[in-house]
Amino acid sequence: MLDNRQIDLSSYWMPFTANRQFKAKPRLFTSAKDMHYTTSDGRQVLDGTAGLWCVNAGHCRDKIVHAVQSKVAELDYSPAFQMGHPDAFELANRLTGLIGPEYSQVFYTNSGSEAVETALKMALAYHRARGEGQRTRLIGRERGYHGVGFGGISVGGMGNNRKAFGPLLPGVDHLPHTHNLEKNAFSRGQPEWGAHLADELERLVTLHDASTIAAVIVEPMAGSAGVLMPPKGYLERLRAICDKHGFLLIFDEVITGFGRLGAPFAVNYFGIQADIVTAAKGLTNGTVPMGCVFARKGIYDTFMAGPENLIEFFHGYTYSGHPIAVAASLGTLDVYAEEELLTRGAGIAKHFEDAVHTLKGKPHVIDVRNLGLVAGIELAPRPGAAGARAYETFVKCFESGLLIRTTADIIALSPPLIISKPQIDEIVERLGEILKTVA
Repeated sequence: MLDNRQIDLSSYWMPFTANRQFKAKPRLFTSAKDMHYTTSDGRQVLDGTAGLWCVNAGHCRDKIVHAVQSKVAELDYSPAFQMGHPDAFELANRLTGLIGPEYSQVFYTNSGSEAVETALKMALAYHRARGEGQRTRLIGRERGYHGVGFGGISVGGMGNNRKAFGPLLPGVDHLPHTHNLEKNAFSRGQPEWGAHLADELERLVTLHDASTIAAVIVEPMAGSAGVLMPPKGYLERLRAICDKHGFLLIFDEVITGFGRLGAPFAVNYFGIQADIVTAAKGLTNGTVPMGCVFARKGIYDTFMAGPENLIEFFHGYTYSGHPIAVAASLGTLDVYAEEELLTRGAGIAKHFEDAVHTLKGKPHVIDVRNLGLVAGIELAPRPGAAGARAYETFVKCFESGLLIRTTADIIALSPPLIISKPQIDEIVERLGEILKTVA
């Protein structure tokens, strides 16, 4: 739909955006449906990124829209503390049924960032509740992204997200990242090299002492840092070391949750059970902000001690389990179930893989990597201007009717799970042609 309004762009301080650059030449969406956005000048843009990794079922799906519309007229808000509403409990049961019987509880948040903060606090409080309050150290990973709260950027490992905000949380250390172009460039699926990097956790144990470490948090597949795949055997080794020393293992599944890899969650895809799992994004198909944290059996029970009238876990949000967000999630789960979207990626992953690897040999491409319905295409940086080449590609793609995402000089593709094989081919062919025009 054409939108001819003259909008003053000056007041909105945009997140993770080069504000001056954007406002000089804005890119505005005014509507969306299924696989496409519509721009303010009436052009169709094929969504190659599911919004921001979140619109897994495609845009403006009728069942989700109707669920939100009916709920907002029925129950606009319900207090989250000491009160509840039936839908929140129904959703929790459906979510635990989806991720698997190892997980007994769901704690609601409003975003992936809040889910991470909740998971970290849950891990620390769990050890305290079981009489090991000295376990306060948290272990993250270089190039990890865990949202933008102080806990998340402390355990995260992306320098630009950390450097402006002071010393961050004390008692945090980091594993090395697993990305290695020399060993693993153009891998299909999980790379062969790198499982040994999990053994760096034993080095941190020697440095800090196992009795001080509460939890290790990683993305099973790192998305925002540039689509970094776990080497074969790496996650299994992390799980074994955590078991050996009594650490909780936290999987940040804000991106991998809800079908991105061809299974409901990465814990299902890899067959590795983390103790705590964070989720968001696809939880509501991006329709209403919402996140959640799954806890394995036994964690919740550890908190359920002492007088029954006392609060067991002093944490939560005004909008935890908000009725409208819950309605959006229930509608989303209905769409996922009816169209088998949470496993659909497994059936088209090979086509997606073959398509994206045709970009090998295109100008500037130094790596292509993929897993499920996600791919990273790494470009050689322009001398003296890191990130400029990928940004130019991003802009040219938008102008040609394709939405991609970039971080530094890495292009990420993560389309909605409803994508067809011809649309996969269209994305890759268009991107390949655009790369030929980039200096």
